[in-house]
Amino acid sequence: MQESLATSPPETVGDSAYRRIRTDLIFGKLEPGRKLKLEKMSTAYGTSVSTLRETLNRLCSEGFVVAEGQRGFEVAPISAGEFQQIAELRELLEGHAIKASFQAGDLDWEARVVSAHHKLASLERAILGGDTSRAEGWKQCDWQFHRALISACGSQVLLDMHSAVYDKYLRYQMLAVVFRGEIAAVEHRELMGAALARDADKACRLLHTHIHDCVAHALRNSDWLRPQSPRTPRKAAKPSRAAAAG
Repeated sequence: MQESLATSPPETVGDSAYRRIRTDLIFGKLEPGRKLKLEKMSTAYGTSVSTLRETLNRLCSEGFVVAEGQRGFEVAPISAGEFQQIAELRELLEGHAIKASFQAGDLDWEARVVSAHHKLASLERAILGGDTSRAEGWKQCDWQFHRALISACGSQVLLDMHSAVYDKYLRYQMLAVVFRGEIAAVEHRELMGAALARDADKACRLLHTHIHDCVAHALRNSDWLRPQSPRTPRKAAKPSRAAAAG
């Protein structure tokens, strides 16, 4: 995410509630199908019911929440089919941005890529060593690395669209709660190498494998994405465990 030297305006209560709820939706703390009771959430997130209703309507427009008419709101459901569609859209946007970014990137861009990969690799080693408590921080570094790869594409519209799709993809990763281990770490390292070599075609091939294998792994291993009887309760995701790489 690009930073500004200008002083940002103070965050409003509504902005804070939106940011916190959206983060909890993405990281699986508010699981699919959960009823969002306004009074209870108003207390939990420190905002009025009217502001909360506006926030949830905003999240409805982004696809994270579903309005149930007069019955209120609930967390949007997930499905294997939707995950595959989101993954395909992510690959399409990111692959296009990679080609433009690799062509236009300068030394500062290379430095961003190397720095972002260094942070990501450090957390990957920690998780591979058994420290699963840093999953959220690791996924943030994962996002920062992929963002760095495309940061020189020259289109803020493309970056914003990719960001929105990536958040939906990340929600599935966190709910799937699977970790591909060293395989994903190697793919990240190879993506960095392709970036420094300005080999966009190789990077796009790596990205396809990176995303496709992550989805396939999640579909094989996630209770959330296996077909179940409507009466069979699903277990909520455990955010403290590592999510799928990608």
